[in-house]
Parts: sequence; C-alpha cells; structure tokens
Amino acid sequence: MTVTGEGPILHADLDAFYASVEQRDDPSLRGRPVIVGGGVVLASSYEAKARGVRTAMGGRQALRLCPDAIVVPPRMSAYVEASQAVFAVFEKTTPLVEGMSIDEAFLDVGGLARISGSPSAIAAKLRSDVAEQVGLPITVGVARTKFLAKVASGVAKPDGLLVVPHDGELAFLHPLPIERLWGVGKVSAAKLHERGIHTVGQLAAFDERELGSVLGKGAGHHLHSLAHNRDPRRVQTGRRRRSVGAQRALGNHRRSAAELDAVVVALVDRTTRRLRAGHRVCRTVVLRMRFGDFTSATRSHTLPQATAHTETILAALRGLLVTALPLFAEQGVTLVGVSLSNLDDDRPVQLALPFDVRGTSMLDTTLDVVRDRFGSAAITRAVLLGRDEGFVAPVLPD
Repeated sequence: MTVTGEGPILHADLDAFYASVEQRDDPSLRGRPVIVGGGVVLASSYEAKARGVRTAMGGRQALRLCPDAIVVPPRMSAYVEASQAVFAVFEKTTPLVEGMSIDEAFLDVGGLARISGSPSAIAAKLRSDVAEQVGLPITVGVARTKFLAKVASGVAKPDGLLVVPHDGELAFLHPLPIERLWGVGKVSAAKLHERGIHTVGQLAAFDERELGSVLGKGAGHHLHSLAHNRDPRRVQTGRRRRSVGAQRALGNHRRSAAELDAVVVALVDRTTRRLRAGHRVCRTVVLRMRFGDFTSATRSHTLPQATAHTETILAALRGLLVTALPLFAEQGVTLVGVSLSNLDDDRPVQLALPFDVRGTSMLDTTLDVVRDRFGSAAITRAVLLGRDEGFVAPVLPD
C-alpha cells in the first residue's frame, strides 16, 4: 500500500488495438469506422463500435449496421511490433510487469513514489509515453487490487485514466452492474437478475451461502469476494504461458475438407515454430472450430509424450479434424483455431527410442533456422502453395 492512498496496481489496456494500429498507420482511416477482418470481425474502431459493430460478429451483419465502414485485412506482424513497443514502455516504467495479452498488462508501481511520483502520476506519464513513442491510445486503471484496476480501466475507456482511491473503493464498485465482475456471463447474470441482483452492491449484500446455491459454491465465493474487492493476487513477472496457438477466420464461404486441412497445416507450422522458439514442448493439442450458425466445437487429444515435433502434432490435429468434420458438415466452418497446451520446458530428459532431441527433429530445427533468417515464406509446404494464409491472430497466453 502506498502512502498516497492510490494504487499500487495499474491495469493498462490499449484501445481497439488492431483498429487503432490501422488508423495510426493510415491517416485516411482516422475518425472513420474501421473493421479489421472481412468474413468475421476481428476488431473494430470506436467509430464502428458506436454503430453496434462487435468483435466476432459476421462481416455481413457488421456492414448492415455500419455500411460506410472501411474493411481492412489483418496485419499480425504490425500488431506484434506495436505490442512489443508498448511493452518496452511498460518495462521502462516498472520492472514488475505482468502481460495478460498482446494489448494489456498489469504493472506494480509500489515503492516508486520517490523516483517516479504517485501511481496516478506514473499512469499519466505512461499514457503520454505510449502516445508519443508508439502513437496509440491506451487506458489505465489505478487501484489497490488487480481486479479493481481492471474494472477501473474498463469504466475509463476509451483513452482514459481512472484512479480508485483506497477510501473510495466500494463507493466506486457497488453501483456498477454485476456484468463488470470477472466470471459473470449471460447465464449467471440472468440467474442473478431473477433474484433481483443487478448491481455489485446488491450482490455484496446477498448471503454467500445462498449465492453458492444459485451459482455453485466456488463461483458464489469468487463473486462474493470480488464484490467486496477481496483480491490477494500479486503482479507476477516472468510468467510462462500455459498455451501457444493461432487461429484463422474463414468467412462464410464454404470450404472443402482439403482446404480446411491446408488451414490446419499452416496453423500447426506457425504454432510449433513458436513453441520451439520458446524452448517448450506440449502434451495436449486442441482444435477449435466455429460454424456458420455461431456455434463452436472444441476437440482435444493428449499425446503419450511431450513434443514440439511438427509432424507428430500435425498428425494428431488432422485426426481431430477428420473426426469432427462429419458432425458439422452442414453448418460450414467460419473459423479454425489450433492450440498447444500442457506445456513444459524442453530440458533434457531420458529419451525414448528412437533417440531424438526432446520432441524435435533435425528437419524442424533446419526449417526454423531458414525461416528465421530468410522469412516465413522462404520454405513453404506444397499444400500451401497459392493459398492465402491470412492469419487472424496468435491465441494469447491464458
């Protein structure tokens, strides 16, 4: 706790990140409604959001709501570069940075009062530095707990700064709708609304045991604690990601099994390369698909041995695809995602026969070296020749 009665936690969250990068890089897009992604909305500017456009919405529906929107294809390399520049600003601000995704992080600025000023002053400078050095708008919430700092940044959006003083925590939190609490989705919100609970303050006053009977004991305890701003979690630095993945939106055009297989191949090539670059191996592979009726399905498989070997992982995911497709053949696939989880470090272990570097092969290593030196397209699989590999985004650390 700081002597100023503020902070020490900052939650910094870039505003409409992908769309903001597009507006930054193309001045003609500034002040205009921008949609990133055609078949499925990956991101939208605040001008488009004001017209009802939302992430994951179908492209046709988005254009009906905002017919004058400018649709641009995603540029993942530009977003990654911008994210790295922003995180460099974070790390100059404080050594205690916990990245939550490509566009948000928690920062602990406790103990910096003598050299950097109060948490609110640090937050204001952080916003100024990101704007000047990276050219992007960012919102920052300042509070005593991680939970409340994130709520504050959500309330302050877009391009804002909101400080919740220690003696004003519950006065700020309790009038907010229950949907502001982590873990309250449509189903749980409906259950709470049926019992007359619409605000965080009403939930805080509700009996915890009765709340547990409505939502389940664990969820009831979790939400009751948040409603009283009880969140003991610290900012964790150097946290290793628990999964690596990527996904691609396909639009509403019906794809053949061969086309979907090619998408999976491209996604596996990208994710296994990232896995090896991080010196990790995985045990579980996950295939996620979204369909034309907005339903989704997830299939997973746990491998007998941890690996970063592309062909082993690809074979498992191809098996999942072959099994899943007949169940959803009539609906059309609009998004395919691949995730590698149950990760471990690729440190030396007792090797199984045939002997090999843990979970990798000489072919994988050679391909990685060539692509790192000459670019991702330097060596391409035959099945991917002439195909658009327009990736939506990496699946971010959970």
